[in-house]
Amino acid sequence: MSLARNVDLLKRLPRLDGLRFADFGRSADAPSPLVEVTNFGDNPGALRMFAFVPAQLQKPRALVVVLHGCGQTAASYDLGAGWSTLAEHYGFALLMPEQQRVNNGNTCFNWFSPEDTARDSGEPRSIREMIAHMVQAHRIDPGRIFITGLSAGGGMTSVMLATYPEVFSAGAVIAGLPYGIASNLREALDGMFHSPARPARELGDLVRGASQHSGPWPKISVWHGSADRTVNPGNANEIVKQWLDLHDLPDMPMAETDVDGYPRQTWWNKDGETLVESYAITDMAHGTPLGLADNDQRYGIEGAFLIEAGISSSYHIAKFFGLTGWIPDASKTKAEPKPTPVRSPAPHLARSIRAAVAEAPAEPKREQARGLDLGQIITRALTAAGLMK
Repeated sequence: MSLARNVDLLKRLPRLDGLRFADFGRSADAPSPLVEVTNFGDNPGALRMFAFVPAQLQKPRALVVVLHGCGQTAASYDLGAGWSTLAEHYGFALLMPEQQRVNNGNTCFNWFSPEDTARDSGEPRSIREMIAHMVQAHRIDPGRIFITGLSAGGGMTSVMLATYPEVFSAGAVIAGLPYGIASNLREALDGMFHSPARPARELGDLVRGASQHSGPWPKISVWHGSADRTVNPGNANEIVKQWLDLHDLPDMPMAETDVDGYPRQTWWNKDGETLVESYAITDMAHGTPLGLADNDQRYGIEGAFLIEAGISSSYHIAKFFGLTGWIPDASKTKAEPKPTPVRSPAPHLARSIRAAVAEAPAEPKREQARGLDLGQIITRALTAAGLMK
């Protein structure tokens, strides 16, 4: 049985015999300041739009677009990664698009689907329309728009940076993949599991071919756990190679330092501005690294694919975007009690899968004769989809 059929089986399994998996990372009780926005413009990708705009905004006004991972929602990833808390603390607007199950059974952004990786098409067009709405509605400075995402959201971050490079000043990819390496499921799985090395010029040409843009290119920050078994850590190297080629920078890093105990490599231009940086989170599995920030604040809360690692990726990404130097005007700040974050009560996904498989109808004898193990198929398909370590 092909992997494509395996994943298709996974997509259909929740509907068999009325079975439905728990929404991974979803918590109806978790407080969220995100507000859904409808009628924001064309929506060919059929995505939902959520936003948060704090009472005070730094000037010029900035916007951060955040893309969740598979099995997550905008609200659950915001709760876990702490972006709305950062937005309120540092006075920037927040946009969090959300995938719908009708588009992808595991609520992954379709970072490899041809119609969802092209400029002015599918999901990229929907996200671009959301950004345009935020710029107009909240007077965002077009020169201060940033984007970040985890896993499939990281893959879609690469898509947005490639297809609309003129829109973004910088981006950050967490446990994601480079742009253009896959145009179907087989290629996507190969990229996730093996991350075959490609020449830097070939990787750069994939981005150059995605639009008519000729530069300057956005800055990029790349994050990946060295023990990631869902998305091969080699993808971080490929993303770095892709953007070094675009920025015409050398392969060797210009500086190697430790930040909160983890190695950081940096490349900068002739003016000393860092254009590419890469963090290797030693021994961390697939997810967003959490920890105490430089300002002694903790942003986010541990959960599925939200991992305590002693370093706050959300804070450091906001710092890379140039957003952490702002200080709010205390005279304009109203002291209001904030809700206490609630950990998602969703059961562990692996247990949910095993329970669902145990209740599923038995396979026909002709399949059993081939030595088919449905549990192994589901496990492999879940891993491929980014839902299982």
